[in-house]
Amino acid sequence: MTGVAAAPRQERRPLRERVPLGPYGPLGLFVDPRTWRAVPYLLIVMCWGAACTALVVAGTAVSLALTVVWIGFPMLAVVMIVWRGAAMLERRLLRLAFGVSIPDPYAPLTRRRPLGWPRVVIRDRATWKDFCYLALLFPLGTAEFVTLVILGNTTSRLLLTPVDLARHGYAWPLPELDHEVRGTAAALAWAVAGLGVFVVTMYVVRGFALAHAWWGAFMLGTGEKERLVARAAHLRASRARAVDAAEAERRRIERDLHDGAQQRLLAVAMELGRAQVKIDEDPAAAKEMIASAHAGARAAIAELRDLARGIYPAILTDRGLDAALSHLAARAPIPVDVSVEIRDRPPAAVESIAYFIVSESLANMAKHARAERASVVVCREGERVVVEVRDNGVGGAVPTPGGGLAGLADRAATIDGTLTVLSPPGGPTLIRADLPCEW
Repeated sequence: MTGVAAAPRQERRPLRERVPLGPYGPLGLFVDPRTWRAVPYLLIVMCWGAACTALVVAGTAVSLALTVVWIGFPMLAVVMIVWRGAAMLERRLLRLAFGVSIPDPYAPLTRRRPLGWPRVVIRDRATWKDFCYLALLFPLGTAEFVTLVILGNTTSRLLLTPVDLARHGYAWPLPELDHEVRGTAAALAWAVAGLGVFVVTMYVVRGFALAHAWWGAFMLGTGEKERLVARAAHLRASRARAVDAAEAERRRIERDLHDGAQQRLLAVAMELGRAQVKIDEDPAAAKEMIASAHAGARAAIAELRDLARGIYPAILTDRGLDAALSHLAARAPIPVDVSVEIRDRPPAAVESIAYFIVSESLANMAKHARAERASVVVCREGERVVVEVRDNGVGGAVPTPGGGLAGLADRAATIDGTLTVLSPPGGPTLIRADLPCEW
């Protein structure tokens, strides 16, 4: 399946949004797959951290020592490239282990000066944050590994106390306490204590996972300043696209008025003028001219109505998104299932963008998809309105500059939304819009 994301969101989310907390109860921790995904990472992080720490500390120290001769500078460049690659791998490992998504925060390399990348890398704050993170990964990983090994060993010894008693007639649940167990009741009590230690171990695993994920997101991700700069750049780009889209819409309206309704009204005026001249000498011909002018006036009114509907449909204002989308579906050439799962009406801007996304998607489907059926789903996910349009057509839809899908992406970007197109060759096609909404 091929996926094309139009106008992707460029800003970085705050730490509290990037690190998933998950359930807190013992049963929730036990059934949560994130608890068990974190265990392998916490057990191997000591060895992985030793390699990373040796790379950044020893490699940098040796390279700096050799800068007295020319070999130190290329060696330092290689070490920096390798530790950046190790940091990129660590971000992927954190996503797999803890479910935290940390995009690479590096400054883009300039194309004007291809050989100037060392200067860009050295001046990039993310490079040195990677260095600090990798340098501290070994001691941090060692503390996590030792703690989990102690808790895991204690848990297994306590839980296996009844088994050892049955096999040997006695058990030593904790040799450090120098306490021998020979009774079944005492063995079961130690096993119950083992369950308690197991619950503590799960909380420790979740605590380590959250702490490590937050630390990784802080050191390996985008800082608050960089996030705000990226956010501002994204807003400037989206506003620029909004201005361009509004200007293109204005030119389209002017063209439609000039080429359509204006020409028809001019023809109506000419017909009425001719009828006025002939009304005394040839009433029958004048009657035909008036009828023709009447038909032209009705056609002009229909064009103006369609043009007004294209600007902002009245049914959307009066009856809301559900009725407006149902009206679109009724006019579609194929069956379209509509489901609007929103109780409260979103703001007018969100409703308008959602409506036109569905309208343009259904129009493109009718022209190009050769679909037999389609569906429209509008629902709420948190603080977003999600619009999904699916069809079972031939697929292959790709947003191109100046095309209809790119225009929809620009519409969504005006309120900081995103548009995603999944349309593999052969179909089906999914167009999804995520629109931020303040309820």
